[in-house]
Amino acid sequence: MTVGGWSAARVVGVADVTPSARVLHVTVPGWPGSAAGQHVDVRLTAEDGYQAVRSYSLGSYGPSDTIELAVDEIPDGEVSPYLVRDVLPGDELEVKGPLGGYFVWRAGGAGPVQLIAGGSGIVPLVAIARAAKDAGAAASLRLLYSVRTAEDAIYRDELERGADDGGVAVTWRYTRTAPDGWQGGVGRIDIESLRSAVWAPAQRPIVYVCGPTGFVEHVADALVELGHAPERIKTERFGGA
Repeated sequence: MTVGGWSAARVVGVADVTPSARVLHVTVPGWPGSAAGQHVDVRLTAEDGYQAVRSYSLGSYGPSDTIELAVDEIPDGEVSPYLVRDVLPGDELEVKGPLGGYFVWRAGGAGPVQLIAGGSGIVPLVAIARAAKDAGAAASLRLLYSVRTAEDAIYRDELERGADDGGVAVTWRYTRTAPDGWQGGVGRIDIESLRSAVWAPAQRPIVYVCGPTGFVEHVADALVELGHAPERIKTERFGGA
């Protein structure tokens, strides 16, 4: 049932994927399908009638009426702690969407695509990577994932298979601690780490950058400094939830 654009939804599966993040599978009857990179609004209503609404990117895409959300807990947030710590299969919530037409990828585009994620900004980029793999276009995409430690990487197992499993090639950037045997650098993404990991500006890639506001602004500025055209950089950012 849909009222005012809000659809009743039911949680059908939960999986803890990092110490602070969980993947939720949510069935939304009558869901119209979504494009890779879109998001939804989630509304929770307390017993006293108080409501809280937050936006979450979709890790899923396509026509299925079961959508996938990956939520990273913001300790002082109103919604994410409940979704990460308390929600169980069978619980109900409300969903509005799919939303967003700018930060999307569809098969058939010309030229290479670069995905750059910080933390839970990986979620819509995983949807894009999955769509590209299913469309046989994974070779034209690259992903750079900046994360504090390997244990904090959402979708870690799937991403580590990467190109070996017919998917998108992934370059990792650890900002705090790297796994044993790591040969790359550790720390914030900088000009040199971008230069070595992303498609060259001369190839005119479309670049999707998603993550916390500071991360997105830093990466977008660095990409422009490297010579990437600002109009070919798509950004999506988020704050607390």
